[in-house]
Amino acid sequence: MSDDKKQAITAKKAEDFSEWYTQLVERAELADIRYGIKGFVVYREWAQITMEKMFRIMIDALDMTGHMPVVMPTLIPEKNFTIEADHVEGFAPEVFWVTETGADKKLEERLALRPTSETAFYQMYKLWIQSYRDLPYKRYQRGSVFRAEKSKATRPFFRGKEFHWIESHNAFATEEEAMKQVEQDMHITHEVLYKRFAIPHIFFKRPHWDKFPGAVHTFAADALMGSGKVLQLPSTHYLGKNFSEPFDVTYLDNEGQSKHCHTTCYGPSISRIYGALIALHSDDKGLRLPLELSPVQIVIVPIFREGKEKVVMDYCNQLAGKLRTMYSVYVDGREGYSPGWKFNQWELKGVPIRIEVGPRDLEQGTAVIARRDLNEKKEYLQNSLPQDIAKIANEYTANLISQAESSFEQNTVSAHTLEEVKAAIGQDKIVKMCFCSTGPQGTECAAKFEEASGGFIRGEKAFVEEEVQGLCPGCNKPAKAVVYVAKSY
Repeated sequence: MSDDKKQAITAKKAEDFSEWYTQLVERAELADIRYGIKGFVVYREWAQITMEKMFRIMIDALDMTGHMPVVMPTLIPEKNFTIEADHVEGFAPEVFWVTETGADKKLEERLALRPTSETAFYQMYKLWIQSYRDLPYKRYQRGSVFRAEKSKATRPFFRGKEFHWIESHNAFATEEEAMKQVEQDMHITHEVLYKRFAIPHIFFKRPHWDKFPGAVHTFAADALMGSGKVLQLPSTHYLGKNFSEPFDVTYLDNEGQSKHCHTTCYGPSISRIYGALIALHSDDKGLRLPLELSPVQIVIVPIFREGKEKVVMDYCNQLAGKLRTMYSVYVDGREGYSPGWKFNQWELKGVPIRIEVGPRDLEQGTAVIARRDLNEKKEYLQNSLPQDIAKIANEYTANLISQAESSFEQNTVSAHTLEEVKAAIGQDKIVKMCFCSTGPQGTECAAKFEEASGGFIRGEKAFVEEEVQGLCPGCNKPAKAVVYVAKSY
């Protein structure tokens, strides 16, 4: 097989999303699944550079809203983990346990590889929070969490047994203050995911049966992937006093009375968001990345002709020097590869802007720019290249947002009967419908409905009131909520 064949994606995104995604991850060298432990993936250089940029953007957003960083141990003692009943029930089946050390020496107490860190943070918050003057108390950490999920197939970035995220845990004096933090988490998500990462999404208030274990309310952002399935991205949770009471996280109010804190948590998984990013924007040629997140923003490909190599290369290096004041630039002067091979490779890697320069271009004072957002090539004058590239850069991510948003809207439909829901789910749509209840009383109907339709109830739009009318397609009782249904990863 030739190099050109090895680098090409042969599957079509619209026809076989799963195979297309597998080839994209492998051939763009984003991840390697051959580590030897199922569900644990090695992230390659090209992906990791982008994820580091994503971490920095999200951390900056948290820093600007009063959060401060800490680092918690990866291991959680079993006694901590079992304090909150709903939490342990929800996570116990997914926990990796450490039971011995060294030469088969059994531990006196099992230690959990953290699946999430509420039970670590609130053990310490009991010690760190003393007075109302300490509130609000807003901390976060960057790290890995581990979940031995058995019910769903693993897929690099989308779903694995280790994923990389940021989690914030916040304590407040009142429920009102805590819910304002939930809304701020949603605002951060919109500012980062939508405006910086170009990922349209809907924030849903999850139904009672799909809340985070131990939460009073769960709000989660769902993004529509190219397969018609949704992927849950950052979620934020109002925990009430469900953790502060069992962990005795209290403060003295201004009258000297001891009260339990109201707590929230927020968990943007950067590795999963990266999976959404590449699946949403990429095409049959390979990656497409927002300009801000691309490891290389501009690649310059010199086109050599015998006797003209030096003059072409000198111009390309000179141009790169000018552009590097604003962008990350790579001059691909590698020998042994044809221009066409290089074009294909940089399209596969998703570099936003490619500049092609050959001897004829130098004679005419022109250069060719290929844009990955529009997949088009045009000739530009060399003396206006910096201004033209600045214009393209300003348009670039907005174009990705517009394209993805159009797809999102076109793939959301309304349905009123079970047959309509099943037909829409079969066509890979998100379905808007009325439902009997998202509270505990709707749990049994939801289970029957989801089994019959093949879709999962994602919840109601968060903090949005929508008109409810008609009957629930699941049980034919009067509807009390407007919900959205979709397949999910």
